[in-house]
Amino acid sequence: MVRLPRLVLAAPHSGAGKTTVALALLQALGEQGLKVQPFKVGPDYVDPSHLEVASGRRVYNLDGFFLDETGLLSLFQHGAKGADLALVEGVMGLFDGKDPLGQVGSTAQVAKLLKAPVALVVDASGMAGSIVPLVQGFRNFDPGVQVVGVFANRVGSPRHAELLREALGQVGLPLLGWLPQDPLLEIPERHLGLVLAGEIRPPLVALRRAFQVDLEAVLRLATSALPLPKAPPFLPEGKPAWVRVAYAWDQAFRFYYPESLELLEAMGAELVPFSPIGDSALPEAEALLLGGGYPELFAEQLAENRAMREAIRRFPGPVVAECGGYMYLSQGLWVGEDFFPMVGLVPGEAHMAERPILGYRQVEALRDNPVAKKGEAFKGHEFHYARMESSPSPAWRRVGGEEVEGYTDGRILGSFVHLYLPACPEGAGRFLALAHGKAKLRRPR
Repeated sequence: MVRLPRLVLAAPHSGAGKTTVALALLQALGEQGLKVQPFKVGPDYVDPSHLEVASGRRVYNLDGFFLDETGLLSLFQHGAKGADLALVEGVMGLFDGKDPLGQVGSTAQVAKLLKAPVALVVDASGMAGSIVPLVQGFRNFDPGVQVVGVFANRVGSPRHAELLREALGQVGLPLLGWLPQDPLLEIPERHLGLVLAGEIRPPLVALRRAFQVDLEAVLRLATSALPLPKAPPFLPEGKPAWVRVAYAWDQAFRFYYPESLELLEAMGAELVPFSPIGDSALPEAEALLLGGGYPELFAEQLAENRAMREAIRRFPGPVVAECGGYMYLSQGLWVGEDFFPMVGLVPGEAHMAERPILGYRQVEALRDNPVAKKGEAFKGHEFHYARMESSPSPAWRRVGGEEVEGYTDGRILGSFVHLYLPACPEGAGRFLALAHGKAKLRRPR
């Protein structure tokens, strides 16, 4: 059995302040000399960037749609190695997920699988006693979810906090901590969520100074978590590096599941970062990975780097491009009335729209591509505002439907779907084997 203190931070809805409370709590616990491992529920790339800055540790995604119970426990124990405590930031509202009542892909599902106590983060602006029926509803909705305390965000004053504490005390729930209503404590947002920590620094000093917290109560609740069964290793036994994979990593491209990158490394990939914005040449590599990000915000810089666009156009090995990377491989990107030429390996142009497309996806390969054979199914997620013109050679069909998307010619895979490779590690192996095979064909005999 595995004994690890742990706490899940959830909320009634998005925007309540889970990330800001998590950042403040990570610092407060760290000041006690504790090694705290953060996790993020759901397919999120942005919030983990802030949690990583505050903790100094790599942040993993816990997702009950991507992984079954054994896989999720394996990833949790893999990520928490060497930690004294795990702090899990939820996604959206506590019971929001893939289905109407959040049985799959929700914070509630992950909390139950981890047997972890849950603290609700409540936006307390404009309420006092009304916090009680709100919290009680979440506390009583699912007996399998242990709501054990509350953090209040956007509190008007110490007196306001005291009113909230007294009200919650009437139903036996502690107010574990609170943050005042202060614009300086907010992290800026944009169309895909919070601004990345690589572009701004989260207001850690201000958050810690403003945070009022009962750490003894937090630690008491975290240590009340029941032991977990020991899970099998999350990654296969590591192989020596035998394939070099260049992956895009700069302001425009930064969205990767860390556990997918670790899987590639465990299977023998040497991952080499490069910048499509700033570098003039690709590093020596047999395969190319272009993750998601914000190419629309850096379209001019990407277009101006003709040397890199030409290097990618001439790259002979397998290429996997997801979401932002898919847009970058297109003939060009429209941002409003402005057109920016891109790499040109994928037919069609990308257009930015006002409404997002998002959700979990299970897709089936329409033809062989660098990660899948025809007919194989993969799990993933998409969240984007861009639209791509119809492809003459679509890569995927939505399982259970007729909708097709993406592009492949067998060597190149471009798609808006961020694949979760640990759910189908054979795809990672196929990608590396294809890269190695094509490299052998190119070597002079």
